[in-house]
Amino acid sequence: MPMIEPLAPAATDAATRQTLDAVRGKLGMIPNLFSTLAHAPAALNGYLALTDALGSGRLTAVQREIVALAVGQSNACHYCLSAHTMLARHAGLDEAGTALARQGRGASTLDDAIARFARQVVEARGRLSPGDLGALRRDGLDDALMIEVLAHVALNVLTNYTNHIAGTDVDFPSVAV
Repeated sequence: MPMIEPLAPAATDAATRQTLDAVRGKLGMIPNLFSTLAHAPAALNGYLALTDALGSGRLTAVQREIVALAVGQSNACHYCLSAHTMLARHAGLDEAGTALARQGRGASTLDDAIARFARQVVEARGRLSPGDLGALRRDGLDDALMIEVLAHVALNVLTNYTNHIAGTDVDFPSVAV
């Protein structure tokens, strides 16, 4: 049972209702996470704006899902793991790749570095050693990619923690945590 109930679009102001309708138009549904973020329209709009901006970055759709899965597993977020397992499949990540991402690993050297970095950032609370960063650089993460991965980690921590605090009901095919 949710501790913060998702808002029905009709219960929001006109601008937020328009935002939620745009989400429905794009995704075919309004995920409970979005309806929960709608309690704070600035948070909902910030989330959507950062998601949109990062979508034009260097990380591929698959790599963005690898980050989401690594972070979601590190934070044991049932909602995000369920959502991003489905989204990863649609982006082209197979079941083996999804399992690797949840372990903080990837199939290629670069995907492995991305997943490892995302997981390390969460688990070390952003305090990585120069040796850790050197290993990531040797595996293909330049400074720009590190910053982009950090932005994705922050975005996913926001959703993970929102779901933990709100007790968001999973409205995607459920996966085990």
